[in-house]
Amino acid sequence: MICRAVFLSLGLLLSMASSALDLQSAKQQGLVGEQRNGLLGAVKPASKEVSRLLDTINSQRMQAYRRIASKNGTDLEVVQILAGKKAIEKTASGLYIKPDNRWLKAP
Repeated sequence: MICRAVFLSLGLLLSMASSALDLQSAKQQGLVGEQRNGLLGAVKPASKEVSRLLDTINSQRMQAYRRIASKNGTDLEVVQILAGKKAIEKTASGLYIKPDNRWLKAP
């Protein structure tokens, strides 16, 4: 039950994002990618605009992860791991993911 509720909430969260630099555009340009902790990371040294995008989206994600964890009585890390797994699985082929300790292009 907890996993289902968490996955539904995560689906909505992962689709959020608006900024001067759009998330999809940043992903398409190979600037950012999904990490196993449920947060976005910079694939290469980030410009100020990319850093702002990362800060904004990761802050939103962490707020949502905290709400989800609290609502479901589970640890924040569990929610982050589930979110990271889902985000990596949903990443389109050719975009960056970091399932371990290095950046890879999604198959």
